[in-house]
Amino acid sequence: MPDKEQPRSSIILYQTEDGRTRIQCRFDNDTIWLTQALIAELFQKDVRTINEHLVNIFEESELNREATIRKFRIVRLEGTREVAREVEYYSLPAILGAGVTVASSA
Repeated sequence: MPDKEQPRSSIILYQTEDGRTRIQCRFDNDTIWLTQALIAELFQKDVRTINEHLVNIFEESELNREATIRKFRIVRLEGTREVAREVEYYSLPAILGAGVTVASSA
């Protein structure tokens, strides 16, 4: 059953002065969880590319969608309003699967 609460973990992506991407993260339930946008930033690809790879991974039954995706409710400012949305986060196996397919298609 999807978790409806705020994630207790966080991830920070940043670029160092030498231009290298760094990741600072926390884990929840023994895995890391990233959105498609964060996976795209991690692998320096467009979100549409990551989405395409994830769709293929699930369609080809390489991974079980239900076992690798959780919905977390996030609250963020949109203009002057605070908006709560449920966002899909992908676990480490999905992140790695996307990374492998991105690397093999390069």
